[in-house]
Amino acid sequence: MIDDFMTLVQARYSCRDYDPDKPVEHEKLIQCLEAARLAPSACNSQPWHFTVVESREMILKTAKCLQESGMNQFADNAGALIVINEEPAILKAVIAAKMDSQSYAQIDIGIAAAHICYEAASLGLNTCILGWLNEDRIKQLLNIPAEKTVRLVIAVGYAREEKHYNKKRRPMEEICDFIG
Repeated sequence: MIDDFMTLVQARYSCRDYDPDKPVEHEKLIQCLEAARLAPSACNSQPWHFTVVESREMILKTAKCLQESGMNQFADNAGALIVINEEPAILKAVIAAKMDSQSYAQIDIGIAAAHICYEAASLGLNTCILGWLNEDRIKQLLNIPAEKTVRLVIAVGYAREEKHYNKKRRPMEEICDFIG
């Protein structure tokens, strides 16, 4: 049994105050992407592609694509941005024919995003998953093909100051039923 995982889960939070003067080491980004690469996916389809924005100039330009209606202003200060694009999910024909009500690619991307965030936390980095974005502007800026779908952007960096929150979550009895 791994006891450290719950400590990691309790420590990880969505950071919205990054230190813009502290870039994220390329090697740490590679480790985060390796965690995503190893994430499980339906029929091992791995329906993702990651575009990593590292230079301050491109972070600022990409952040503007996340800030319409006053949202995500903190993204300017991130040390890197990881754009997650959806690739076609190749499911076995038998499974795909029977289970067309689920969007497995989107579920798999969520799992990969969680892997990135927890690996980042284990490396002393902070993250925030962003879903508010102007997809067309991001595609144009980063030369992402029109037929791809940008699902999420993860801001990665070092917090300006570490904060520890008491997570406010609904009690277990509100979110779970056990059936004998």
